[in-house]
Amino acid sequence: MTQPAQNQDATTGEEIASTTVPPKGTLPERNAFSDLMSPKKPPPSKKVPPLDTPHSDPARTTTFLGRDGLGAYIASPASFPTSRVIYHDEKWVVINDLFPKSSVHILLLPRDASKQLLHPFEAFRDLDFLKDVQAEVQKLRRLAAKELHRRYSKYSALDQKRQKAIDALDGDSDGESRHLPIGRDWSQSVISGIHVGPSMNHLHIHILSVDRHSECMKHKKHYNSFSTPFLIDVEDFPLDRQDRRRHPSKERYMERDLKCWRCGKVFGNKFSRLKEHLDEEFEEWKRE
Repeated sequence: MTQPAQNQDATTGEEIASTTVPPKGTLPERNAFSDLMSPKKPPPSKKVPPLDTPHSDPARTTTFLGRDGLGAYIASPASFPTSRVIYHDEKWVVINDLFPKSSVHILLLPRDASKQLLHPFEAFRDLDFLKDVQAEVQKLRRLAAKELHRRYSKYSALDQKRQKAIDALDGDSDGESRHLPIGRDWSQSVISGIHVGPSMNHLHIHILSVDRHSECMKHKKHYNSFSTPFLIDVEDFPLDRQDRRRHPSKERYMERDLKCWRCGKVFGNKFSRLKEHLDEEFEEWKRE
C-alpha cells in the first residue's frame, strides 16, 4: 500500500482501552487485562509529549521517520507510554496502531534484526521464525477478543443473555453453570495478517477487529487493504509459489469494488456511502 504524505497511514499505535469514571465514593474494579490495555500516565520524571495528535508521537521526533517510523518502537519500546506500547520483551514489541482501521487495531513488531527489514514473504521462509510469529499472533488475537468483550459485551444480545442467566443462579451449585448460554464468541470478530505491499519498512503483523470502524479509515485503498486478499493471514504461510496473492498488482486488489465486510453490499467506488454504511453496520454488529 502506498505511503501517504506526512506518514498519514503509518501503523504506529494508539490507545486501545477507554477509561470509565466510577461512581463517587467507589473504587473501580480492576483486572489484569484492563491494566494491560488501559492508558496510564507516564512517571512524573519522564517528559512525554501529549498524544492528542499523530504529530506528537515520539517516533516522529527520532531518526526513525517516514517508512522507518516503526523502528523507534523496536529500538526503544520503554521510552513510550503504556498507552502506546502494550508490552515488549526481547523478541517482540506490541503496540496500538496510531492510525487504526478498526475499533481495535494492534501491531506485532518482531525484534529479530535479521528479519525486521525483510518483506514478510522473505522473513517467513524461516519456518522456525514463522512458527514463533504465528504463536504470538494467536496470543494477540485472544487479547483483542477480550478487549472487544470488555468494550462491547454490554451491547451484545448473546452476552446479555448469558449474564442474566449467571445473575439468576444467585449462588447455585457449579453444576448449574454447565447449562448457561455460551455468550458471544468475540474471537470470531478478530482478523490478522500481513499486507502483500507493506506501507512501512519494518516487518509488522496486524491484529484487528472486523468492524473497520474508525475515523482513520479514509479512502478506498485503506478499506481494500484490509478487506481483500491484500491482507494475508499468517496462518496461510508458507505460501505456495503459485499462490495468486504473491502478485497483488496483477490481482488489482486496491481497484476492486468496495464491498461491505458484514452484509456483502457492493458500493463500487463510492467510499463516502460505504463509510456511512459501516457506521450503521457497526451498531448492528455490537448488538449481535
